[in-house]
Amino acid sequence: MTHLFNDPRQFPVEAVAGFAAAHPEHVAMVHGGVVRSTESPQGQVAVVLGGGSGHYPAFAGWVGPGMAHGVTCGNVFSSPAASQVYSVVSASHNGGGVLLGFGNYAGDVLHFGQAAERLRAEGVDVRIVTVTDDIASGPADRPLERRGIAGDLLVFKVAGAAAEAGLDLDAVEAVTRHANDRTRSLGVAFDGCTLPGADAPLFTVPDGAMAIGLGIHGEPGLSEVPLGSADDVADQLVDGVLAEQPDRGVDGYDGRVAVLLNGLGATKYEELFVVYRRVAERLAQAGLTPVAPEVGEHVTSLDMAGVSLTLMFLDEDLERFWTAPVDTPALRRGGALGQRAHREVTEADAGEADGVVEPGSPQSQAAARAVVEALRACAGAAAEHERRLGELDAVAGDGDHGQGMVLGTTGALREAESVAEAGAGLRTLLVRAGAAWSEAAGGTSGALWGAALTAAGGELDDAAAPDEQRVLAAAQAAGDAVQRLGGARPGDKTLVDALVPFLETLTAAHADGRGLRDAWREAADAARAAADGTADLTARLGRAKTHGDHSVGHPDPGAVSFALLMACVV
Repeated sequence: MTHLFNDPRQFPVEAVAGFAAAHPEHVAMVHGGVVRSTESPQGQVAVVLGGGSGHYPAFAGWVGPGMAHGVTCGNVFSSPAASQVYSVVSASHNGGGVLLGFGNYAGDVLHFGQAAERLRAEGVDVRIVTVTDDIASGPADRPLERRGIAGDLLVFKVAGAAAEAGLDLDAVEAVTRHANDRTRSLGVAFDGCTLPGADAPLFTVPDGAMAIGLGIHGEPGLSEVPLGSADDVADQLVDGVLAEQPDRGVDGYDGRVAVLLNGLGATKYEELFVVYRRVAERLAQAGLTPVAPEVGEHVTSLDMAGVSLTLMFLDEDLERFWTAPVDTPALRRGGALGQRAHREVTEADAGEADGVVEPGSPQSQAAARAVVEALRACAGAAAEHERRLGELDAVAGDGDHGQGMVLGTTGALREAESVAEAGAGLRTLLVRAGAAWSEAAGGTSGALWGAALTAAGGELDDAAAPDEQRVLAAAQAAGDAVQRLGGARPGDKTLVDALVPFLETLTAAHADGRGLRDAWREAADAARAAADGTADLTARLGRAKTHGDHSVGHPDPGAVSFALLMACVV
């Protein structure tokens, strides 16, 4: 359990602030994360990493010469918002282009992708590499379905070393993708982790058992087996990873491997060394040579009890970059990289917006104030149902959906109140509230709700109050944005299973002559019934798909929260 915290919702921000204060020789805080406090050569490729908090040393501990130039830090187990990614990249970019790296999770893909689109529109060459090392989360013939877990360390160490060596962006991207293709991981858990402020872990493992194929966001394992000895655990991990060993003598692989035995947060170093003793024996028996092995906590999951094994099957280039010098708070290796001058990082470096609001017409301002009240009702409902939504999410996910909805609605409400006070019209208020929701919540739901509000605002304007047809068009635009960005369809057991019936009912009821308010209430009822009906579905998308059967009998938390909020609007 996490014992030391103030406001649980401020835990990630305060942790990053303390980390930066403890390591001023390496990092400086900017909006959304940390960047190098030292100068980097002009024209050097900037490696920017990120993901949710709760994984230290990943990701903030990897900032420094030889590895990352900047890291963006989301809420616990939630992706950072696109605006945070943009901010960190703006403060890290050296003119040589940017490599964005993160684990293959839906929220990260959405937010980093949105930031990359904005940066490319501004002329910055941005490439994206997602880590997919977890062999338990997808079949070998569909590697892009796999999650990124502790393999992040090895892949991003190679990326940072390639950038430090002066390779251009094409070459850094290529070797990073190659490193990911050659990296495999498997993990086991002995007990789940507990979010700050929570009174119970996200999952539990029966005494005398272990869960195989855990996720690093607090997801339970994909199966449970009896817990044997340390050697038994080591054998299971080695057998699983070596099942995907490439052929020796092909593409430069001769049996040399980078090795990481990783603790998940509550497994003691002595235990890890006992396990590694057997791992080393098994690798030697298989004719493999470990190169610069790492044993310790590198990618954690708060206080989860567990261990994972990662191997990177090396060739000459991968070995050179894996063993190259690095100087970060959490990973130091090899000779000195030379003295780097310290720099002052300002808010301007991080691309902060000035926040100026152009007043809307009196009619549009009145409509904007009505939206503020709707958001107030939504924030109240999210807070009231936070625990229930979290429990639903914990069935086949990481249990943070309730917290994410509270953070998102609260962030949107605060921004809406602020810009309404400044005289914003309806369009400006919705767009700004959408950005605030996305940043405050992070994760998949934050990205989707943020995109929905932004798209709705795009159908409206600041010059006049909308008529009912414009409101219908705005609702449809919001729904289209959610489906386009999230890629979900009805039947996938997501928010979309409530969204589509809502929009269909809203449109049909209004066409039948019901006023907008009555049509909306009817549509909200349809969304609630559809959300309840998702209990009969098996999850086919996102984190929950790897535990899809576990979710049968429980409604989807995203669909439930959507229906809950739609009922608050009128």
